[in-house]
Amino acid sequence: MSASTLAAVLWDMDGTLVDTEPYWMSAETALVERFGGTWSHEQALRLVGLGLEDSARIFQDSGVRMGIHDIVDHLTDDVMGQLATRGVPFRPGARELLASLREAGIPTALVTMSLSRMARTVVDLMDFEAFDVVIAGDDSTRPKPFPDPYLQACAVLGVEPASCVAIEDSPNGLRSAVAAGTAAIGVPHMVSIAGAGAHTVWPTLAGRTADDVARFHSAHLSSGHRGRTGGERT
Repeated sequence: MSASTLAAVLWDMDGTLVDTEPYWMSAETALVERFGGTWSHEQALRLVGLGLEDSARIFQDSGVRMGIHDIVDHLTDDVMGQLATRGVPFRPGARELLASLREAGIPTALVTMSLSRMARTVVDLMDFEAFDVVIAGDDSTRPKPFPDPYLQACAVLGVEPASCVAIEDSPNGLRSAVAAGTAAIGVPHMVSIAGAGAHTVWPTLAGRTADDVARFHSAHLSSGHRGRTGGERT
């Protein structure tokens, strides 16, 4: 591995590590239709990277007559059921990059807006110990795009945000990672990440290794991007 001050790599889950967005969209469509409404692909795309409670309020506005927490629990249960029957759909190269990081001894954290029980389900279905820390939507003080989830992950790991790389696929996730002071890699999937502040964009994680992440982090620091301090907020 190339020389680097890289202390940890922080991963988003839905759309970055695993391609669960189609599972969420299926669950959302069924829920809205249950209350006599319609749910388009374009509407679903607007929820990518959004906190679950904020998403639940949008479903209420679309005619879903359920409480916010009931909506969140219902959608989570639906997606977890799909994971159990259809398996974990890893994004190209994601599992391999994670394994490379673990082999290199680089700490990793999962930072997701999904509920903890769903995040743990995904982690438990993996065939190796992939993460040192899991920060889920019900763990964070404020959701993405606030920096709180990434700051919490860094605090638990005992590392400075500027010494970490975050990997994200959504604008809200990237804004959260950048606001926290990490070096952010954008890996676009279902929505455009243009203008969201990614320090670099990788079209795919396929073929990427721990060395690639370490080199990116070193180049990021060398270019003068030292990140923000842990106490700064947006």
